[in-house]
Amino acid sequence: MASSSSSTLSSPFLGLEFPSARKQRSSNYIPFIRASVSEKPPPAVSVTSPEPTKLPIRKIPGDWGLPVIGPLKDRQDYFYNQGRDEFFKSRIQKYQSTVFRTNMPPGPFITFKPNVVVLLDGKSFPVLFDTSKVEKKDVFTGTYMPSTDLTGGYRVLSYLDPSEPKHALLKQLIFFLLKSRRSHVIPEFHASYEDLFNQLESDLAETGKASFGDANDQAAFNFLARSLFAANPADTKLGQDGPKIVQKWVLFQLGPLLRLGLPQFLEESTIRTFRLPASLIKKDYQRLYDFFYSSSSTVLDEAERLGITRDEACHNLLFATCFNSFGGMKLFFPNIIKWIGRAGVKLHARLAQEIRSAVRDAGGEITMAAMEKMPLMKSVVYEAFRIDPPVPLQFGRAKRDLLIESHDHAFQVKEGDLLFGYQPFATKDPRIFERAEEFVGDRFVGEEGEKLLKHVLWSNGPETESPTLGNKQCAGKDFVTLVSRLLLVEFFLRYDSFDIQVGTSPLGSKVTITSLKRSSF
Repeated sequence: MASSSSSTLSSPFLGLEFPSARKQRSSNYIPFIRASVSEKPPPAVSVTSPEPTKLPIRKIPGDWGLPVIGPLKDRQDYFYNQGRDEFFKSRIQKYQSTVFRTNMPPGPFITFKPNVVVLLDGKSFPVLFDTSKVEKKDVFTGTYMPSTDLTGGYRVLSYLDPSEPKHALLKQLIFFLLKSRRSHVIPEFHASYEDLFNQLESDLAETGKASFGDANDQAAFNFLARSLFAANPADTKLGQDGPKIVQKWVLFQLGPLLRLGLPQFLEESTIRTFRLPASLIKKDYQRLYDFFYSSSSTVLDEAERLGITRDEACHNLLFATCFNSFGGMKLFFPNIIKWIGRAGVKLHARLAQEIRSAVRDAGGEITMAAMEKMPLMKSVVYEAFRIDPPVPLQFGRAKRDLLIESHDHAFQVKEGDLLFGYQPFATKDPRIFERAEEFVGDRFVGEEGEKLLKHVLWSNGPETESPTLGNKQCAGKDFVTLVSRLLLVEFFLRYDSFDIQVGTSPLGSKVTITSLKRSSF
């Protein structure tokens, strides 16, 4: 899902300074940009130790069971009998190992290849980012791949391995999009989320509560359309329907992996057994496609220059914007509000003080430089990424026989084995993080805290690494980090504190705002 770098927003291919959102913009402001693009992807760089040599070698525990029966039993445990977290915890306890064999959904009859080797600690997990050891071809959604009929007949960027020629070209196109619209991100975020805050306040006044998720969906879609494509959806044939269409389209792709809250028999006999026909979403998807095609002429021109057809480029832009970026904001923004809300008024007061002081020192502007002077705010964002990563499931197929280390043992993996990591367990590894299960807002403040950033892995790579044409790290890593920071800055410039109620939904936390205290200083 979305799908974002270090606190400096720099990489070998994308180095940006975003202009500020403020009440009055300087007429002589010139946005600064540093960027260089390599025509050829660099060789894959290992982010794990070369080969384990000192730990005792242990046979991978667990098994896949009998064909069909084993995967179906594991699926029942995963969704209904235990639930996802308990499914993994119970097997760690059973095997006394964070590395083991099991089956991952959906299994029969959508796929008959559900077998995986599970990696659930912070030491073994990073092998999933090492493209010299694992192949990322067609494993974006795990043990099955949705029909390409849902993406215009193309395997879009997320499903490509860096070794495939189209990978570098399409990722370069996403870098171009982000660079070309750099001057619009901060001001358009301010405008879109001011609308969100007004909506929340109106709903609170009318009913005493407000759904953050519903308002966030519309604000996020409007922001992405305005900032990246200079298009206001409300002024087009798409209108306000974008978020609902995207959610329906995502369901057609991820339905087999979701718990929708329907009776077990109904879910099992429908979305876990058969693929939903792409024809049912075709007309709605065409509306999204037409919107992006008509709004992307400059980027599509660049695509043709790179040797990508306008049609393939548009389907990729749609996927990157709607599935990766919108999906990331839809999942992560309620999560960060949830964790900060639960943390209480002391953290709220510290954030408000730090953010307002830094913005005041910057002349009332929200700037990149001002945000760099907000260490607590940056740490809170990183901590939310650590404890509740927006893309929890990671997959990669072993390119050759490997030895993979956990903290205690080394394990022999065979060429072709599908490796799977559940990221929340890796980023809450108690052998890496103290109070690993707790949300600690200032965890990453200071020199010692910053050393832990290499273990924050939400972007399909360590937080200390940057996306390149030759790796699978999220092309929009810096972008997602920036907009997540902007959410906190805009929120605490406007409010002192807030109260929430938290529920669940198929796509993350359901957050209801029950009170908002306007800024008093």
